[in-house]
Formats: sequence, structure tokens, C-alpha cells
Amino acid sequence: MRDINIYNTLTKKVDKFVPNEPGKIKMYTCGPTVYHFAHIGNLRSYIEEDILEKYLRYAGYDVKRVMNITDVGHLTSDADSGEDKMLKGAKREHKTVMEIAKFYRDAFFSDCEKLNIKTPDVVEPATNCIPEFIHMIEKLLDDGYAYVAGGNVYFDTSKLKEYYVLSNQNEEELQVGVRDDVEEDDNKKNKTDFVLWFTKSKFDSQELKWESPWGVGYPGWHIECSCISMKHLGEQLDIHCGGVDNIFPHHTNEIAQSEAYTGHKWCNYWFHVQHLNDKTGKMSKSKGEFLTVSLLEEKGYNPLVYRMFCLQSHYRKPLLFSYDVMDNVKTAYEKLVKKTTSLSKEGDIDKDIFESCQDKFAQAMGNDLNTSQAITVLYDVLKADTNDATKRALVEDFDQVLSLDLLKEQETKAADDEIKVMVEGMIAKRNEARKAKDFAKADAIRDELLAKGIEIKDTREGTVWKLI
Repeated sequence: MRDINIYNTLTKKVDKFVPNEPGKIKMYTCGPTVYHFAHIGNLRSYIEEDILEKYLRYAGYDVKRVMNITDVGHLTSDADSGEDKMLKGAKREHKTVMEIAKFYRDAFFSDCEKLNIKTPDVVEPATNCIPEFIHMIEKLLDDGYAYVAGGNVYFDTSKLKEYYVLSNQNEEELQVGVRDDVEEDDNKKNKTDFVLWFTKSKFDSQELKWESPWGVGYPGWHIECSCISMKHLGEQLDIHCGGVDNIFPHHTNEIAQSEAYTGHKWCNYWFHVQHLNDKTGKMSKSKGEFLTVSLLEEKGYNPLVYRMFCLQSHYRKPLLFSYDVMDNVKTAYEKLVKKTTSLSKEGDIDKDIFESCQDKFAQAMGNDLNTSQAITVLYDVLKADTNDATKRALVEDFDQVLSLDLLKEQETKAADDEIKVMVEGMIAKRNEARKAKDFAKADAIRDELLAKGIEIKDTREGTVWKLI
């Protein structure tokens, strides 16, 4: 197994990654709130988390990755105030909350597929886990870490030895969503307390509600990630991922409730991806029109050009989006694909060169996921004094992590050629059967092709075929 050093938001430094169990990694990702399309800023985080997971697997680790789907209880302020995002989406489109959730969940995974983002091993909607939420809240109440006030259940942050564990900023700088200018919740004992379960809220039209020991209501946003991770990964995580905007309050609150519940340290490493900015600042859905994968496609960009755009920068640096830069990356990507797909498979792989280049790639990726350096290693391979077979094998090896489809065009052409040879061979046999008046055999061949998704049609010019 190869070493990996990664910046840990918890320690505020680059740490050597050491899992709780040798060779195995429990990884959790904060998933989307499925009330609208994901913008490309959201998707930057998922691209970088995908790179992390794939490199960990490449390095020899057995990774189990879990992701939630927020389909209830996420408020627009990311605290305990504002408008419910799911309810807002349902009102906007005159649909039910669950209709909205399904549509945008499917859209999210469609975008992920276009960006070659692997679907996590477990994807769990929050609405599947209401019993788990209630159980955790009951224990937090029993242990004195929570209280009931005004019909809602709150986590009591004053019971913690330390609350702001993920940030080196002072409290005033961290008051996002709990500032004095935000509508105050008079039920809270402390300004930083947060809701675990709502029974009383300003959302009289809240669509999704469940029975609970505290009355009919719905869970707060923060509780879901703690419960879903424990449901599938146990009470100790190796690494938790998300965007920098998740650090406070969401991840801070996750740590608070999880460690109060378990009585021990919950997660060793925290991985956070910086914002994607445009000329107006941080990319956000609240601005109205926002950039999506579909919009990039409409403008003529392969979604993998955006993936490469992200990989040419470091995940811990803010990234400025512009179409001028995208055009440059598009040109570079197309040249790269042309170069890699022209590589011949013929010849023997030079083992020494292969291993040397592989080590350089691993050194770049193991150094806090330095993807830009890893891409430089890729270009060095293409310029190296070695045969095509070695270069091609290295491109294939690196692309397990980069996932830029650098050889797909070649593979697609090979697959198409293989299909063509197979179909034309079967059509020839069918023609022979028809000449011999063996119509039963001819029909059987036609049916066999149809079962393979190939439709044939007899014309004056001969038999033609198409994929269906």
C-alpha cells in the first residue's frame, strides 16, 4: 500500500493518513440537498472527493464510501432559520416534496455520470432513517446533551468541553447563520445550540412529518449525516468529506452530537474542498441563473473538460471559473485525447520505466492530492523516450484515478468494430439460410440479433442493420 499525506481540517496541517483498521477506510461524503440542479461549484467538491476515493483504492486500500441524500429538513441559512429548501423547491415547481427529491436526485447522479464521478457504495436518503434519528436524539436527551424547549429538541453546546474544533477563527467570525441580525430563536439556551427535531416551526405547510416522542415533526439537518454514517460505517469514521462551507455549522454540529452520542472521538480526518468562484464571487443557486453541467454541454463543452479544469488546480485553493480558461482547457483536453488514443498497443511494456513513472504519479497524488502535478507526470510520460505500449499502459493506469476517459475513443472504436464484424457475419449466415430456403434458421438469426439490440431490415440494396 502506498502512503498518502492529506490536509486535515481537524489538525490544520498535512497529516500522514493512517486508517483505524489497517488497509480499510470508512469514508463519508455529505450528499446533495435535492431541491434543484447541482451547479458546477457543488460538483467541484464531488469531483475532488471522487479523486480522493479513487486514489485511495489505487494506493491499495479497501474503501467503503457512504453518502446521504438530504430530502427533508434542510433550511436555507444552513442553521435553524430561513426557508426549507425542499419545501421551497416543491412550491416553485408545484410538485410534492418527494417528486422534487426524486427528479433532482436523478439529475444529480446523471451529472455525476457525465463527470465520471463514481457512485458511492451506499447512498441513503434521510427519509429512510427516521427511526435512527429518533434513537440518537433520545440518547442525547438521556445523557444530558439535549433539551426540549418550545416543542423542539435542541442540542446543548454548553455541555461540550470544546465546540469550535474545526476552525482556528474566533467565535464572532464563525457566527454564520446565528448572527444577531438573523431572527433569534428564543427557545435556545445558547446562541450556538441547534435543532435536532422540529415539532414547532414556522413552516405550517411542512409536507414531510413523522410521529416522535416529542410530537409530530421532522429532523433537523445536522442529525442525518451522523446517523447515516453510523448506520453503515459504525461509530468510528476514517475520513469525512465536504465543501468548506460545510465546516461551520454543519460539520461542527456533526462532531458535537456524534461524540456526545458515542462518548469518544468520531472521525480522524476531515477533507474540505474550496469554493468555485466566478467574477461575482462564490457560485450559488441563490443568485438565480447558475452554471450546470447541461449548460456547459449546450455551450459545446464535454463535461470532462470541466473535470480537467478542476484537476489542474489544487482542491484547497479557490478556483475562478471563466469561459476563456475553459476554452483553453478544452483545446488542451482534445489534444491530449488525440495523443493518447493514437498510442499503439503493440510491443512489450518497459517494466522499469512503467514503475518509475507510476511512482512519480503516486508521489504527486500522495502529496495532498496534487492533481496538477499528476497531470504534469502524464504529459511527461507522453514525451518520454519509450515505446507506445509502455505509454499506453501508463495512461490507462493513471486514468483509474484521473477518470478523463483518455483511451475511451480508442476503446469505443474497437468495440464498434467488433460489433460490426459480428453482425455482418450473422447477416451472411442468414442470407445463406434464406438461399437454402431454411427460413426457420433465418428467422432464428434475426431474432438472435434482435435480442442483442440489433434490428435488421431487408432492402433492394441488401440487408441493413442498426442498434436499437
